[in-house]
Amino acid sequence: MNRWSIRTRLTVLAAGVTALLCLGMSILLTVVLRGRVADLHNETVMRSAVTVIGLIQDDQVPRVLPSTGRISEVGGIQIVDPVGQVAGGTGELGYAPRVSMLTPAREQPRGYEVRCDLPEFEGCQTVIAVRIYDTQGDWFLYIIDEQVPWYISIAYIVQLGLVSLILVGLTALGTAHTVKGALEPVARIREQALKIGFDIGEGRIKGQRIALPEHDDELRALAKAANLVLARLEATIAREREFTSNASHDLRSPITAMRTELDEAMLYPEEADWPETAEKLTGSLDRLSELVEDLLALSRLDAGASVEREVVDLAALVREEIARRPEDARIKVVVQPTRVLGVRVHLARLFTNLLDNAARHAKDSIIVRVHPDGPMAVLEVVNDGDSIPVEMREAIFDRFTRLDASRSKDTGGSGLGLAICRQIAHAHNGSVAVADSASGARLVVRLPRAPR
Repeated sequence: MNRWSIRTRLTVLAAGVTALLCLGMSILLTVVLRGRVADLHNETVMRSAVTVIGLIQDDQVPRVLPSTGRISEVGGIQIVDPVGQVAGGTGELGYAPRVSMLTPAREQPRGYEVRCDLPEFEGCQTVIAVRIYDTQGDWFLYIIDEQVPWYISIAYIVQLGLVSLILVGLTALGTAHTVKGALEPVARIREQALKIGFDIGEGRIKGQRIALPEHDDELRALAKAANLVLARLEATIAREREFTSNASHDLRSPITAMRTELDEAMLYPEEADWPETAEKLTGSLDRLSELVEDLLALSRLDAGASVEREVVDLAALVREEIARRPEDARIKVVVQPTRVLGVRVHLARLFTNLLDNAARHAKDSIIVRVHPDGPMAVLEVVNDGDSIPVEMREAIFDRFTRLDASRSKDTGGSGLGLAICRQIAHAHNGSVAVADSASGARLVVRLPRAPR
């Protein structure tokens, strides 16, 4: 059933529910009708009894009752006189032994029993005994007739079954047709989404979206959700292509610089200053290595690989990372013990990227602060270099984004450092942003504090 289509499942479900309803209604209808048929049968029996009672009262009881009129409406009748002798009956019953010893009480002159051993009849029969009052003694009238079966009759059951089958069939056809019509817009939305998604992936069409259905219903909501997904897909692909283009450009720059140095040196090998050439090549290689490491770091963060976390003291981590660097008189540290739960190597990379960024732009001062702020731990890196324009405070965290001032000064950097910082902060349920500062640039990281 799990492989059935929605149309098939709903059709089977609707047909099954209808079949159950038909079954329940058939049972209820059969019970009601059987009671009604039984009442009609009793009325027929009593009409026959009234006819025979009239013969007894007129003292005109024949040995064999004529099977005509109301008497013919029952299976058989036997009359027993006050002394217990058979006085007459229909057919062989007028000469047969007494069919029943059932004698209703005077206060309840009618009774019945079921007999399955009557030789004149096949199967079980209902024997209805009626007491007839007489001054010379009471007579007994025994009326024999077939029982009303629980199914009333074969014809009734056949008709009921046919009607139920027709209802189930009509329900199945109606459900299949309705579901087909309801799912046609879904199929159109699916086809449009596949085509637009393929075109977006191939870069052929931009801004194309699924046509919204006319009615404001679930299908319209589905189309809107699909359009939102397509918009995000288009934006993601655009960012990835831009990222690839920027990465290719930034990778090509140091490679081109190294190739140029080598080509110039190889043209005049006797005149080339090889130590100077090697030093230039080393600088380009360092920049290339930094860029590759940043790209690898971003790919690992994007992949979301799970790494075991531990309690880290941000103050101690800041001091350790500064101690590993060449001494820089511009750096001032103001920290308080503040613990967070995270990946030590990632937090160290976050801080060193912020510090490297500050070192490239600072003039005379770099201030590093760590302190708790309620449930959050705060890491600040402030430098007295050029300030960051308000409109660029978010853009600098995009990949390969560098301010014009940085480019004009050729301060280095891959353009990925701050993007890595934001990725690490988000992975730790935190944030990193540019905050207001009287002068220079102030970058603030906020991370949840570790539970005590």
